[in-house]
Amino acid sequence: MDYVRLGNTGLQVSPICVGCMSWGDPSKGRPWTLTEDEARPLIKQAIEAGINFFDTANVYAAGTSEEITGRALRDFGQRDNIVLATKVHGRMSDGPNGQGLSRKAIMQEIDNSLRRLGTDYVDLYQIHRWDPITPIEETMQALHDVVQAGKARYIGASSMYAWQFSKAQYTAMINGWTPFVSMQDHYNLLAREEEREMLPLCDDLGVGVIPWSPLARGRLTRPWDATTKRLETDQYGRNLYSEGDKEIVAAVLEIAEARGVPAAQVALAWVNANPVVTAPIVGMSKSQHLDDALASLSITLTDDEIARLEAPYAPRLAAELPR
Repeated sequence: MDYVRLGNTGLQVSPICVGCMSWGDPSKGRPWTLTEDEARPLIKQAIEAGINFFDTANVYAAGTSEEITGRALRDFGQRDNIVLATKVHGRMSDGPNGQGLSRKAIMQEIDNSLRRLGTDYVDLYQIHRWDPITPIEETMQALHDVVQAGKARYIGASSMYAWQFSKAQYTAMINGWTPFVSMQDHYNLLAREEEREMLPLCDDLGVGVIPWSPLARGRLTRPWDATTKRLETDQYGRNLYSEGDKEIVAAVLEIAEARGVPAAQVALAWVNANPVVTAPIVGMSKSQHLDDALASLSITLTDDEIARLEAPYAPRLAAELPR
């Protein structure tokens, strides 16, 4: 495994990050999530393949993803060799302060995440979404204090507008607080709007990019009309893409067939080809998913293939994009 730096930091991560939303207690989350017994062999397989980067969140299956991930990493890996990331923002309890990015919420949720993960620190603590209610100064100072307390090594952000991310970064820098080192955004062949502002901003600031859903929730791995249990029950995911995207999916399938490889490898190779991207976050529910992610690192698409993949894309208005 050839490791890469996360942005301008000295932190070395595998070029594939394992997304841990795929497992948790199905009764507390989504019906397609894997149980602990189903997830553990996949986590072990990833560690044995040299992957050291794992991303979860407090809201995934009401915290049970963190619990499963933490136990498996303790059993199969060495904490010092693991880069463990989690996120904060979503609702975790009833009441007015049970979600968001207030100082109260952040200080409460970092301790809850550490307890569930069974560790005394996370390597990357990320805000899951922008909080329009809490002043950004409050959020950034609280995150800085989390780092200063040794509960997180670095901080990152996810899914917001470029102006918001810029405001957060410069608020931290002006006040001498810890800035974000990574951006976890929605980026794949069906969702390329981040190429307008966010990716150039991250490139300019030296921020690592770790895209979520690089396979468009599996849309880029199978014929457009094929269905899965997740697709049938994932309302949020169904709203991310539209019928106009099926031409891109068809191009992925054609190139994959010509190369004699699974479509997932072609779609991930396209994401990997962007020099701003550090490591796509790949969810997995089968061993083959990890095999495809690793194999994609060895695929170099030709200029003609890239042009064929990108040609059908239809730009979208910012207001049309789920956040």
